[in-house]
Amino acid sequence: MNLAEYRRAARSWLQENAPTDDYPEADGIPRAKEFMAKLYDAGYSGISWPKQWGGQGLTQAEERVFAEEARDFTLPTYVFSIGLGMTGPTIVDRGSDALRERFVRPLLRGEEIWCQLFSEPGAGSDVASLQTRAVRDGDHWIIDGQKVWTSVAHHADWGLLLARTDVDRPKHKGLTMFVVDMHHPGVTVRPLKDMSGRANFNEIFFDAVPIPDEHRVGEVNDGWSVAVTTLLHERLSISAGVGMSGQKENPAALDALRRQVDTADPLVRDELVELHIRSRALELFNERLSQETRAGVFPGARGSAAKLLLAELTQFQADLATRLVGPEATLAGHPLARAISMAPGMALGGGTNEIMRNIIGDRVLGLPPEPRVDKTVPFKDLKVGTQG
Repeated sequence: MNLAEYRRAARSWLQENAPTDDYPEADGIPRAKEFMAKLYDAGYSGISWPKQWGGQGLTQAEERVFAEEARDFTLPTYVFSIGLGMTGPTIVDRGSDALRERFVRPLLRGEEIWCQLFSEPGAGSDVASLQTRAVRDGDHWIIDGQKVWTSVAHHADWGLLLARTDVDRPKHKGLTMFVVDMHHPGVTVRPLKDMSGRANFNEIFFDAVPIPDEHRVGEVNDGWSVAVTTLLHERLSISAGVGMSGQKENPAALDALRRQVDTADPLVRDELVELHIRSRALELFNERLSQETRAGVFPGARGSAAKLLLAELTQFQADLATRLVGPEATLAGHPLARAISMAPGMALGGGTNEIMRNIIGDRVLGLPPEPRVDKTVPFKDLKVGTQG
């Protein structure tokens, strides 16, 4: 079918199947999994993913059309966003055929939930300084260490884990990527509450957790290049809202704000026009990246620009909502309170705004990189994070 027909079919399916009520906490995950199974069976999950690994085998054009239609609905897909936007694409790009065969289809159908295990207490923006160790033991690797700020880990069945496998190499050269069973004995997940009162993040402890070598993603000590693949997908998926629930219920979005403020005031209209311009600019930039991807040109580091634009837009939305609605917007129970309290996190998750600017300057604009004194020093000789 052509794109117009595809759009009509997607719209019709969403009108018929999208939830019309909020899921109670106790029912949330089971009902979200039921919805993902329906989404996959209808052909709307993994739309542009390779058909041989369980995707629908269509193009980014159909993927974009469905995403555009889904914005008008509140879909229970957030818990799958890490798998759909980050870990799944990494396995498709860099995993073995056995890993693709085992994990991609259950991920797309919502049968298994994924998390991404990169950041540590002493390795946030400088992820390559991580200290979680993986030691070879025959056909397995034994994992010891800690991760933190891991989204949806308290629901996750599997995680994509970056660990240090060689301390005698420089920090970027001694890392390896693995798939870890989050239910294995020795994996402890502790939720962390943010200032919104919710616990979407977690800290995770690994105590002698074995991982079979066939769950390794990429070559030994080449984990940084695999991580770069994940981070590129992460920044693109965050900016495009992959797996998010849509804008219908976002109280800081343009249409919602228009209903809450005096649009007869010309100064208010000026502010709303600025919000529209920023939102439209990000939408068009994401559209350009999607078109390039369809043409076989991977956006690379320019995905960091999309992520930076989204972080700045989110903060602008929160600031504007506070200015226009007033201080009561920040009070507990107000529809805007959670959107405002969550906004600063967008400038941290997936790489801080400062890191994004460094990447854009270095890899997109070709500016001189910052001086680095640790690129050739063995990791064991560095005093980084909580080490030394």
